[in-house]
Amino acid sequence: MKIALGCDHGGFELKEDLKNFLIEQGYEVIDYGTNSPEMIDYPDIAFPLAKDVAKGKCERGIICCGTGVGVSIAANKVHGIRAANCHDTFSARASREHNNANILTLGGRVIGKGLAQEIVQVWLKSEFIEGRHLRRINKISDYEK
Repeated sequence: MKIALGCDHGGFELKEDLKNFLIEQGYEVIDYGTNSPEMIDYPDIAFPLAKDVAKGKCERGIICCGTGVGVSIAANKVHGIRAANCHDTFSARASREHNNANILTLGGRVIGKGLAQEIVQVWLKSEFIEGRHLRRINKISDYEK
């Protein structure tokens, strides 16, 4: 699975840790930056990453900022994206099973690296279960048109 990975300055350390973790787990990682803890505006990373996930260039995306909120808001502006800001494994699993989230956002200043790795692992291994949830996802997709 090809994973788009990005961050702003607030999520830089977490992104770097997750990049190593994902590669060790056998995932192909495309790094959208940023590549230092120098200040950068999160939409400059979130928009290109989200566009590529929406186009299918990467199967899923993970974006980190200080809280995960800013990058989630930005990514969700891109047609076809369902970004979920998760800080626990239950929400991560539900975001995939019920919402078919294609981008996970995380807060580098909110959660530790160990928990972030657990969240990412659960999120990547969880699959959309469709059923009644598909009807809801289709309503979102129809609204975007």
